[in-house]
Amino acid sequence: QGQLMESGGGSVETGGSLRLSCEAPGGAYAFYCMGWFRQSPGKEREGVASMNIGYAQTYYADSVKGRFTISRDNVKHTLYLQMDMLKPEDTAMYYCAAESRSFCNKAGVEYNYKGQGTQVTVSS
Repeated sequence: QGQLMESGGGSVETGGSLRLSCEAPGGAYAFYCMGWFRQSPGKEREGVASMNIGYAQTYYADSVKGRFTISRDNVKHTLYLQMDMLKPEDTAMYYCAAESRSFCNKAGVEYNYKGQGTQVTVSS
């Protein structure tokens, strides 16, 4: 329980798309909320998107609204982040994360579990 494994990062040109995946091999039964955050050198960590498990609420950072979509396959215990219309400023290490203590009410929360990260690079 608590292990998260990201995949799907890579390099794309501006305007391109990527889909990140996050598997939770131990299941996500103890998680109230799961989401994604990103970090790049010299910048603060930014909560990108989050969703409450079993509920419809999703939350997005203003910088990605309309371009990114968070979703989850409950059967596969997999979280996704579909990223469209990518921009160079989206370049960062993206982390899958989960919160077992409370529900989320915004995109940026203090998760108590996170994966190792997957790099996303967008060239102009």
